[in-house]
Amino acid sequence: MQDFTFYFKLGWEHIISWDALDHILFVLALSAIYLLKNWKQVLVLVTAFTIGHSLTLALSVYEIIKIKDSLVEFLIPCTIVATAVFNFFQKDFEPRNLRLNYFLALFFGLIHGLGFANTIRFMLAGDQSIGWSLFAFNIGLEAGQAIVVLCILLLSFLIVNKLKIKRTWWVWTLSAIAFGVACKMIVERWIG
Repeated sequence: MQDFTFYFKLGWEHIISWDALDHILFVLALSAIYLLKNWKQVLVLVTAFTIGHSLTLALSVYEIIKIKDSLVEFLIPCTIVATAVFNFFQKDFEPRNLRLNYFLALFFGLIHGLGFANTIRFMLAGDQSIGWSLFAFNIGLEAGQAIVVLCILLLSFLIVNKLKIKRTWWVWTLSAIAFGVACKMIVERWIG
């Protein structure tokens, strides 16, 4: 149980910390087009992201795939930019018209999972129960994402439903924030 708690906390902190800004920005861009009433769809969406994330973490821990950290760190903000740009071209925000988002979440989750792979690989190297530890990490990650999504959806409820700001403007504002910060990360990671 002690290992479960350790890896759960590690997964939680992977999203709920200032160091996880790129992760939070991706969840922000992914969730921007949804409202509180769509919470089930968003939960499925972030779960698809976690599945992709988990898959590459597991493949990396077992050293089936290896990609240079610098490339992964560059690609992560690119996923944020792509998701934000996708949001700008949406005309209908109904969940049935946003099925491509599930694929994007899963695919981009694969890339994000590589970003933490080297760190967790070293932690798990001597661990006898890699599967249990990865499970705990992913449960912590999912819990953290659920909190971030809940905050975004509650804020969207306040802005769109209560303050009556046009939904398109709200989506574009969140997407522009994610886009701008991610572009800055791309430049920093390309040069650095």
